[in-house]
Amino acid sequence: MRRRPRPRKRGKSGQRADGRVIGALVAVVLVVALVDWLLAHWWVLIVVAALAVAAGGAWLRRKQQRKLWEAVRVRGLRYGLSQLDALHHTRFEDAVRDLMSRDGCRDAVRVGGGGDLGADVKATDPYGRRWVIQCKHRRDGLAGSAVGTPDFQVLNGTARQVHGADVAVIVTNGRVTAPAVAFAEQQRLHVVDRHTLAAWASGARPLWELLRAVPPPRRPTA
Repeated sequence: MRRRPRPRKRGKSGQRADGRVIGALVAVVLVVALVDWLLAHWWVLIVVAALAVAAGGAWLRRKQQRKLWEAVRVRGLRYGLSQLDALHHTRFEDAVRDLMSRDGCRDAVRVGGGGDLGADVKATDPYGRRWVIQCKHRRDGLAGSAVGTPDFQVLNGTARQVHGADVAVIVTNGRVTAPAVAFAEQQRLHVVDRHTLAAWASGARPLWELLRAVPPPRRPTA
């Protein structure tokens, strides 16, 4: 009597293949069922599209509103000296950047930090002049340590050669020593002391109208 051959057991790879085939068939069935349902309920697609358009429009309106409010905030930006005194030195740099933006410098940016090479804020004014600003914040205002000649020497060594400045400035809410002021005049550097800072931050005039001997515009003006 001949023995019947035993059926071979399928390996795990064959079982996985069967599972993939079954999964694909189920997916196809579900897609076909979904398409049939959408064809029978076509109005759902219209509702979804309308909701998507409404959501996109709302998002665009919010984005435009944020830009509008930011523009209004920048144009109306004002600081009092007491506010500036209370800032952390990095926030003081942010305030100087924002004041330059308020005055029309669209590319004003804070770059202060380790290895800033004497530049805390950079900006290009509406007349094409490149500004490089070093910020010296004093928590105690006039009672704090005075900004001295070494600070201006650092700015003088990097502002034009490294950063391409047309106008190199030190801004402080404190004092500047007399030798430092004399050095700044000799090297065509500009000093924004506490008095000038108060006038600038109050929104009276843009910074270039408050400083003497600012270079002429690089581009024609109206």
